[in-house]
Amino acid sequence: MCTITATELKKNLGKYMQLGQTEEIEVTNRGKVVFYITPERIRLMDKVEKLFGCLPREAYYDDDIDRE
Repeated sequence: MCTITATELKKNLGKYMQLGQTEEIEVTNRGKVVFYITPERIRLMDKVEKLFGCLPREAYYDDDIDRE
């Protein structure tokens, strides 16, 4: 993870847009974290992790459970 200031982001937006496609960037303002730039693939992986296993076992068909 890379940490930059909001001023640095403003000065070099193109650079950090490109870097933000491959790694997470923490943006600070006056020493406090304001936001993160996160690659889309990481956001999608987080969504999948949250959804994995969220249904109760009874929600699946019986033959689906037997295959586990």
